Amino acid sequence: MSTATATPTGTTASYVPSAETLGAVMAPGARPPRPSPVAASLAFGWRAMLKIKHVPEQLFDVTAFPIIMTLMFTYLFGGALAGSTSEYLQYLLPGIMVTSVVMITMYTGVGLNTDIEKGVFDRFRTLPLWRPAALVGMILGDMLRYVLAGSVILAVGLALGFRPGGGVGGVVAGLGLLIVFSFAFSWVWTMFGLLLRSERSVMGVSMLVLFPLTFLSNVFVQPATMPGWLQAFVEVNPIAQLVTAVRSLMAGTPDAGAITWVLVASAVFATLFGALTMYRYNRV
Repeated sequence: MSTATATPTGTTASYVPSAETLGAVMAPGARPPRPSPVAASLAFGWRAMLKIKHVPEQLFDVTAFPIIMTLMFTYLFGGALAGSTSEYLQYLLPGIMVTSVVMITMYTGVGLNTDIEKGVFDRFRTLPLWRPAALVGMILGDMLRYVLAGSVILAVGLALGFRPGGGVGGVVAGLGLLIVFSFAFSWVWTMFGLLLRSERSVMGVSMLVLFPLTFLSNVFVQPATMPGWLQAFVEVNPIAQLVTAVRSLMAGTPDAGAITWVLVASAVFATLFGALTMYRYNRV
């Protein structure tokens, strides 16, 4: 039952709804159950994929960029380093796949920084769901980009003459290991996305870190041809270990040491930088 408040003559009476009326409008049914962490993460992952659907131009970096990288380095260095492009391609392609996918991970931090600047994550933090779901879901959505980039490079490599000794199983295992590492490595960029003030800053810092890691490695040449001090750096470079592991899986000769190294490094990246990201996320 509603009531009307008495007002002086000549003024409009204000309507004051009763508690029963408010209850009927605000809570017409039972409160929906709180989504589980998995459901919430998948929902945000779907949001990330919908962003790709509505802005397909952002797939340029996972299609055209890998193709350019593969063609450029194969024909630029192949004759000089291996005597022929076909022989060099057998060595190069797993490394180029790792380089391209790992470089794409920085866009996770760039996208997060953009959403924060727009105020989207202020709304997400008020929702009654698992706090890390927005970040985990965003990275899960980006994993589609990693798979697409790796598949594009593999298709180009096969067309150019790449023949993996490990067959389909070795290729799938190598790509799977690369995706696992990329998921863990993305947490590094989410931390930078929260710490830095602009997307340009995130991209600049990301490139400053990624270029030494990817180019000072075993992607293009054997470490034995490098100076001693650089060989020492390559030995502890996580990207070099990842290239060795992926290369061995695709060749059909798995390197247990390198694979273990990559899995341990992935766990460290996800745990350490995931915790730092959530610490910062709860205080932004």
